[in-house]
Amino acid sequence: MDRLDNTIRPYAWGSTTAIPRLLGVEPTGEPQAEMWMGAHPGAPSRTPRGSLNEVIDQAPERELGGRAIARFGPRLSFLLKILAAGAPLSLQVHPNLEQAKEGYADEERRGIPVDAPHRNYKDANHKPELICALTEFDGLCGFRAPGAAADLLTGLGIDSLEPYVDVLRAHPEEAALREVLTAVLTADPGDMARTVTEAAAACARLGGAYAPYADIAHHHPGDPGVIAAMLLNHVRLQPGEALFLGAGVPHAYLNGLGVEIMANSDNVLRCGLTPKHVDVPELLRIVRFEPGDPGILRPEASSDGEEVYDTPIDEFRLSRYVLAEGAAPRDLTRSTPQILLCTAGTVRVGEHLLGPGESVYVPADEKAGVAGDGTVFRATVIA
Repeated sequence: MDRLDNTIRPYAWGSTTAIPRLLGVEPTGEPQAEMWMGAHPGAPSRTPRGSLNEVIDQAPERELGGRAIARFGPRLSFLLKILAAGAPLSLQVHPNLEQAKEGYADEERRGIPVDAPHRNYKDANHKPELICALTEFDGLCGFRAPGAAADLLTGLGIDSLEPYVDVLRAHPEEAALREVLTAVLTADPGDMARTVTEAAAACARLGGAYAPYADIAHHHPGDPGVIAAMLLNHVRLQPGEALFLGAGVPHAYLNGLGVEIMANSDNVLRCGLTPKHVDVPELLRIVRFEPGDPGILRPEASSDGEEVYDTPIDEFRLSRYVLAEGAAPRDLTRSTPQILLCTAGTVRVGEHLLGPGESVYVPADEKAGVAGDGTVFRATVIA
């Protein structure tokens, strides 16, 4: 079992205060967006034995266990993060596994460097993900019903949006959403920038349901993603609530602190709210134009006190324990690898005393007991 030393990524959208507040350290004044826990080659956690990816590469059977290797190969199949959004992230979707394999192979055949700014597929894996709120957390997730999106756009009172409203009201649901998103992303940039500027002013004036979009427009002036965002459900999570984001579901995180877990991939197709590459044809191939409720997840408690966030994939499994001082230690020993993260209070895992934001890596079959007065998130796999 190893205490982890984790890298904090300074992306521009990150909060300057949320992660320092969690860790109990002084802010640097710079954005601190994500703290990565895992063996992703971009920023692997460090241990006394070396970087976690090196530790696993040296003895995958010992570290991961035979069952996890049989399912996912000799690598850690998930990446755990603390995510602190101080401004909206890009509006994005992720491919399913088949699409990722096809896209990666195609770009490899065409000789596109993996670090090229116009490259879509950095690996051949899918990237389902789960975000669990530690504070009140705002995001966008999945399409609104077209009628509800039409009502929202109509309320702005902007003539240039009326053609989109007409399509949303007159066409079948999936066809309407596809046609409008395509039109927004392929519109004349100057015309769209003027429409977004008008929409931003109207959202700021109206407030209420329009307030999130006013904030998005403030951070991304003139970006067509502002109008695209209004096609999506706005979601506000309370602490302990979560969202699962499967393949093809458009989404963006707006504000708040959360624990995020995902399959170990970096495949993102962007729809807007970003200066980065937007490949509209490939994006439209990947997006699932299905309206629906975003489906807020709440943990399901088991008899031993473990609270599990149930998802339909096996590359990761996230749960938490809310521990009370004086209670008997919980045995977390498992035949698959684990990362245990403290987010509140003080807990002891084996010989390691953890405070908020501190974590340990537990190899497969390593004895792991946890006790204390605080909250521990447990990340592992289903194998």
